[in-house]
Amino acid sequence: MGGVKSSDNNPPMNVSEYYPAAGRVILHVDMNAFYCSVHEAEEPELYRGKATAVAGSSELRKGVIVTCSYTARSRGISTGMVVQQAMKKCPDLIVIRPDFHLYRQYSRAFMQIAYSYTPLLEATSIDECYLDITGSKQFGTPIEIAEQIQQRIMEELGLPCSIGIAPNKLLAKMASDLKKPNGISILRMRDVPRILWHRPCNEMFGIGKKTAEKLKKLGIDTIGQLAKSDEKMLIDLFGVNGTWLKNSANGIHHSPVVAEREANKSIGHTTTLPADVSEMGDIHRVFLNISDQVARRLRKHEMLSQGIQITIRTPDMKTITRSRMMDIPTEDAAVIYREACKLFAKHWGNGKPVRMLGITLQTLIPREESAVQMDLFEYEQKPKKESLIRIMDQLRDKFGENAVVTAGMLGDDPSVLLRNHKVRGTSLQKDNLQSFD
Repeated sequence: MGGVKSSDNNPPMNVSEYYPAAGRVILHVDMNAFYCSVHEAEEPELYRGKATAVAGSSELRKGVIVTCSYTARSRGISTGMVVQQAMKKCPDLIVIRPDFHLYRQYSRAFMQIAYSYTPLLEATSIDECYLDITGSKQFGTPIEIAEQIQQRIMEELGLPCSIGIAPNKLLAKMASDLKKPNGISILRMRDVPRILWHRPCNEMFGIGKKTAEKLKKLGIDTIGQLAKSDEKMLIDLFGVNGTWLKNSANGIHHSPVVAEREANKSIGHTTTLPADVSEMGDIHRVFLNISDQVARRLRKHEMLSQGIQITIRTPDMKTITRSRMMDIPTEDAAVIYREACKLFAKHWGNGKPVRMLGITLQTLIPREESAVQMDLFEYEQKPKKESLIRIMDQLRDKFGENAVVTAGMLGDDPSVLLRNHKVRGTSLQKDNLQSFD
């Protein structure tokens, strides 16, 4: 994704100009059909593209559908429907018993990806969270950050998500619902009348069925009518919530993102390969590419890593992890690559095929707090190498991730193909997001 987009006729835009001088930039990340998507990611040969639903008592046909895939939704299936009724409507519906341990694993994984862009993350459920990215300019514009998060969640976990970008949590939540599945939407304060006011009140986040019915009896059918209604009358009927109702209809919301997570403990990346790989040369190229990506993210966070873990997934979906502590903390992709290859050779270098490879950097240390021990040669060469790495990072920030690649990354490396993949369905790269207010 890299730096800010620019045309041949226009100079590159300063990233800071994409952020408001005052106020916040909030993302709402909403996983699409989360439970069904997790099962599809785990067993794509069984569930990909099929009508699936998760329910509690599938054998007895008396369970209630908790969620269903978008294929099932196109066939008339919906959340809350009794399984027996759903099976009559869609006879080939695949009903899956819930696996909450698996869902929690995927939930932690997607939030860890999101958390790598800002420590201000507020998880509101197993499948959604808010991010305050006001201080995350080093990762790009708000649109670029949203695209990076969406793309990484798809590439690393195989899960689709929708992301809303807005100046507050309420509008970010509303924005994430505008394009599903796998969409990215912006909702500024100035967009509220055009995008929200014609909608019925029950589509406003936080307004339930009973409140919507009470408003309807007052002749308030749409969000726009609510926005223009008399605040005193609303307070008389709904108490302090009357002010909240009017403010919300006008897009006003002051609640901050409340961070509840610990400091970032790891940075990782995985690549699911399009075909099984067993040749050591191919495996090394994949590790080289992944090492480059995790090292770059490590440097963006100004951290060093002293622990490394590799992840291997076999064609039969068995996942293996192996790790070790390094003698000297590092941010160097070459060191990370070398250690990953050593771990692979020691624990798996037997010619057996793999389907997914990953590297996770652990035991992270702030760069300014680390005392790196170096021999004489390293001491003499390190400033030159650091300067070269900084220049390479700056080139990528400006011109994109593929502006600089090493010779080992060239060729038929599946992970390079994945890095070149463009996120679909956003159509936002042309949107000159100057401000949110």
